[in-house]
Formats: sequence, C-alpha cells, structure tokens
Amino acid sequence: MAVFPGDGVVLGTLYGSEAMRAIFDERAWLQRMLDVEAALARVQARLGLIPEAAALAIGNAARVENIDLAALAASTRIVGYPVVGLVAELARAAGPEAGRWTHWGATTQDILDTAVSLQVKAGLALIRHDLLTLARALARQAAAHRATPMAGRTHLQHALPITFGLKCAIWLNPLLGHLERLEQLRPRVELVEFGGAAGTLASLGGAGIAVMEGLAQELVLGTPRAPWHVCREGLAETVGFLGLLCGSLGKFATDIILLAQTEVAEVAEPHQPGRGGSSTMPQKRNPISAEYILAATRGVQALVPVMQGAMLADQERATGPWQAEPLAVPQAFVLAHGAVLHARAIAQGMVVDAARMRRNLDLSGGLIVAESVMMGLAPSLGREAAHHAVRAACDAALAEGLPLAEALARNAAITARLDRAALEKLTDPARYLGSAEAFISRVLDAAKSWFSH
Repeated sequence: MAVFPGDGVVLGTLYGSEAMRAIFDERAWLQRMLDVEAALARVQARLGLIPEAAALAIGNAARVENIDLAALAASTRIVGYPVVGLVAELARAAGPEAGRWTHWGATTQDILDTAVSLQVKAGLALIRHDLLTLARALARQAAAHRATPMAGRTHLQHALPITFGLKCAIWLNPLLGHLERLEQLRPRVELVEFGGAAGTLASLGGAGIAVMEGLAQELVLGTPRAPWHVCREGLAETVGFLGLLCGSLGKFATDIILLAQTEVAEVAEPHQPGRGGSSTMPQKRNPISAEYILAATRGVQALVPVMQGAMLADQERATGPWQAEPLAVPQAFVLAHGAVLHARAIAQGMVVDAARMRRNLDLSGGLIVAESVMMGLAPSLGREAAHHAVRAACDAALAEGLPLAEALARNAAITARLDRAALEKLTDPARYLGSAEAFISRVLDAAKSWFSH
C-alpha cells in the first residue's frame, strides 16, 4: 500500500524514479543497516575484539531475507526504533554463538545514521549522473541556437532581443554551480556514524576510534572528527541542496510553460501520441513534464525547513527532532530525481520553432530595439534628449500602429543625425544582441570541464 504518490504504481511514473526508490525503499534501508552490522563485525574481528568465526557468521546472516519482518514490525512498534528488533533477528539468523557478538559497542543511532549515509551517497551519485546528462543536453541546445534570435522578456513583456542559445545557457549555468555544490557537499555528509551510547565509545575501551576508522574504510565512507549524533547539519544541507537544485529546475520549467503557450508557441516539450493530452479537448498538448517539475520543486522545498528543524537536537541524543528526518530525506531525493529526469527529457527533445521566435520578435515593429536607436543617437544628441526623442517616436508608433523606423523618420531631430539606412540598421533586432554570444561561450567553456570528468 502506497500513501506517498511517489511510491505508487500509477503516480510513481510521474513523481520520482524506480532507481531512486530502490535506494530509499524500506527493504533497501533495512539491508543497509544489516550491511553496517556486518561491516562492524568484520572490523572488530580484524582488531581482535570479537571472534573471526562470529564475524563470518554475522556477515553471512546479514541479509534482509533472513529477517522476520512481522516480528521486526512488532518490535519497532514497542521500542520506537527498528534496530533493537533488527539486531535480535540478525543474532537469531547468525546462531547463538555468533549472535551474542552482534552490534558490539554500537548504539541504535550509529546503525540508523550510517545506513542513511549509505543511502545518501548512492542517491547523490544518481543525482549527479543525471544532472550531468541534463547539463550536456542544455549545452547542446545552447550551441545549436547561439545565433537564433528571439524576444527577451522582462515582466512578461518584450524587453530586448536575445538568442535562444543564451536562454539555454542561462538555464545551464546554475546547474554547473549545483554540480560544484554537490562535489563540496559529499565529504560533509557521506560519513560513518559510530559513537556508542553517548558519543564516547566507552564500551570499546581504547579501541573506539580504530573501530570507527575501520568501519568507515569498510563502508567507503568518510570518518568524522567526532560522532554526529546530535549534529544534523550534513543531512539538512543535503536536502537544502536538493531544494536549490529544484529551484533552478523550476525556473527552467516555468520558462518552458510560458514559451509553450499558444500565443507564444516558441518552444514545446517533446511530443508523443497522447502526451499531455486532455480527456475532453483533443487538440491539447500540455507541458506535462514542466508541470511535474514545478510540483516536485514545491514538495522538496517544503521539506527543507523540516530538516533544518531536525537540527535542534538536545543534549547527547535528541528527543524527537531527528526522528522527522526519515519523513523528509527519502521524499526529497525521490522528488528531486524525478524533477531532474523530467528536465532531462525536455532538454533532450524540446521542439524549437525558430521561425515563430522571429515572427514574435518582429511583432512590435521594431519597438523592442528602441534602446538601440537611443544609444545610436546619444553620442550626437545627448542621452537624455535621445531618450525623449525615441520615446516620442515609440508613443507615436504604438498609437498609430507604425513600425518604429517609420515613426523615427518623422522626427527631424533624429533624421538630421541618422539617415534611413542607419535607422533600418538600428531597428534590426538581430543586430542588437550585445555580448549574448560571448556569454554563451563562457558558460559552455565552463561546462566542458564537467563533461571531461
């Protein structure tokens, strides 16, 4: 039975991915805890703390198939955590002689936190892989359309000409920053947790740190300077990172939705029969992937304060805050990965109508490049006087439905300084793109360093 839509057989096709669900699935989580217990036994056997035969038996038994899930659920309901029941089941499966050495010197939160670290490590690796694929797709679009002019819009109105390549580069650029954040984040969160009952590892005498370091090496995790039972900033930062990533994906999705409007129709999501269809309107091709990116973004960003609230841990073991983390971490990863996959599909297969972009660019009859004319006049007329003269011409063009060049040609102060050929040149949107191509090149150059990793 699935309650969270991202886990459902039906809605799960729209929220998240099977790959990410497989990482955070409850059985996978239980297996991660068993993996930690098995690794702990191996390390302690190497250090002479428990018998080697016991470690071998524990390792062989540490499979979720050996766990009586009904018994584990009953124990968890009473205890409040699954680790006590899990250790009892593992000890039973390992046999009485080996079983008494399970969980040696560890505490519940050591196992829970380290299992989550393993999940987060796998989840971030998956995010990184598909984020790179998305970035490559946007880089290809930016390169292909570096000279495709279109209207730049501010406040949803025509502002100045840009190129579609620049728009793609602007979508791409934050993703490069997120890749950098991801690389910086991982050493802070992919950490083993091993502190014992109160973070001192007193039960292991002088061997505590050696066990912690060996456990980290065994699980290919980092070693913290000290236990992080009540220091939850790493997990909070992880979900915060996912919120930032989704924010950038949400901006991309918002632009796609606006560009796909019937009245604009410059870009469309990749189409297949029935995609984005309506139950009543046969003509509809709704931007469905972009819509689910926005839904996922809102979901992930709503989980960020949950994780920040979980940081308010009391004393050496928190009485409640960190128990909220399992409600947030898996959902955030599932939703964020789904958003990345939707964005990747759009970027790889978007339909770009360059002809429509040009027609829309010309809709204002040259008004979109009024700044170009003003700057062309300013050296001889002065900036303020040039602004007033061009503004008067724009008002006349709007009032009478004239091309801007024709309205400009009526003004003697303007024609005394600019002939008809100069006015035509200044009112050509494709000639007023400034540093657009240079900005595209700068973003693409930065992207290449990630693609060569």
